[in-house]
Amino acid sequence: MDAATAEPADRGYEDVRPVHDFAIRAIAAGADSASELARRLPITKQSAARTITVLQERGYVERDTDPRDARRKRLQVTDLGFDVLRQGEAVFEELRDQWAQRIGAAELEGIERHLTALVGAQPVRFDTPAWIARDMEEPA
Repeated sequence: MDAATAEPADRGYEDVRPVHDFAIRAIAAGADSASELARRLPITKQSAARTITVLQERGYVERDTDPRDARRKRLQVTDLGFDVLRQGEAVFEELRDQWAQRIGAAELEGIERHLTALVGAQPVRFDTPAWIARDMEEPA
């Protein structure tokens, strides 16, 4: 986990934390308000609002006028925000490659099969409620 959180900083994203990645993914998947983000990340609405503020200040998300209701502002991920997600995915792919080199591709695939047997074949959805521990309340 240390490498997964340190590597984005080495790539120019020193201000990104895991909670930011989770929030950006949830927004990209349709959480276009603080209330919806709070529901998807099982955090308080206040924590969601603080996280959104941080993401806006850093240029990862923006608020646009809803084309169906001009009174409503909706969240959207910026190009920079999508770049953060791509960089994070690249980091995990590189880590997986390093693990395969360390223990062998067959051994790593065996571990993955065992994990799939334990948790199921469905991918873990990080933008849905109840997957994460309650200590995620910290937005920064």
